[in-house]
Amino acid sequence: MKLYSVPQSLSASDSVNPNSDLAPQVQLQKLKETSEICAALTPEQAELSVSANPDICQEEKKLKSKHWAIFASTFATIFLAEIGDKTQLAILLMTAESRNPWIVFAGAGSALIATSLLGVLLGRWLASRIAPKTLERAAGVILLAISAVLLWEVLS
Repeated sequence: MKLYSVPQSLSASDSVNPNSDLAPQVQLQKLKETSEICAALTPEQAELSVSANPDICQEEKKLKSKHWAIFASTFATIFLAEIGDKTQLAILLMTAESRNPWIVFAGAGSALIATSLLGVLLGRWLASRIAPKTLERAAGVILLAISAVLLWEVLS
């Protein structure tokens, strides 16, 4: 199967679509033929055609691994932060009282999704207005202040 590219000498007035001068029926036939050729490719042939450009493959792999790293980091952080907190205890009590664990699960899950969405939207809004380093420092100062207040209450 040959891949055709636009020649370097193509002027702006020339058509980029090589079939633009064909009748619509002929264009449709060409489209059907191309679809049949693509459908006839085996997975090995398709993999060869994709791996012919290693730069694209490497960039795609890096992008996917970066997304998975962000996902895993977010999941682990939230999972560990939520274990044993007051929200989990409240869910435990609601489940025991209502005896409808799936309804409580659906309600709690929906609430967690809604608050997470709020956090993501607020974070995106703040990131577009404040430098990431400033956000990190502000979050650190706020968490230290909360820790100091909690420690003060415990010691008092």
